[in-house]
Amino acid sequence: MVALSSCEAEYNAGAYAACQAVWLHSVLSEMTIEVKEPIQLLVDNKSAINLANNPISHGRSKHIETRYHFLREQVNSGKLKLVYCPTQQQLADVLTKPLKKERFEHLRNDLGIFEALSLN
Repeated sequence: MVALSSCEAEYNAGAYAACQAVWLHSVLSEMTIEVKEPIQLLVDNKSAINLANNPISHGRSKHIETRYHFLREQVNSGKLKLVYCPTQQQLADVLTKPLKKERFEHLRNDLGIFEALSLN
């Protein structure tokens, strides 16, 4: 599916992440590992967060397929909480995007991964 806006793209990605979070929660529960609820999902698009938090369908979001509203259902049931995370703080970018060296090194360090020293 091709998203018509960055909001829709983030909302769709959030829906897929919500599915994974719910699955992971059930696996951990079966292993008797307690998980704090709601699970926090970091999103860098405030419009997508507002769309998920607001149960009223907006005219501009009518085209978003019903299957992606799973995200909204999880938020409304209290199982998932969307938290705004500015793009500059998105640690996942180091694994998903081509970055300039300085940005890559900053995010890598934030993850606690450091450059291995060569033994040559």
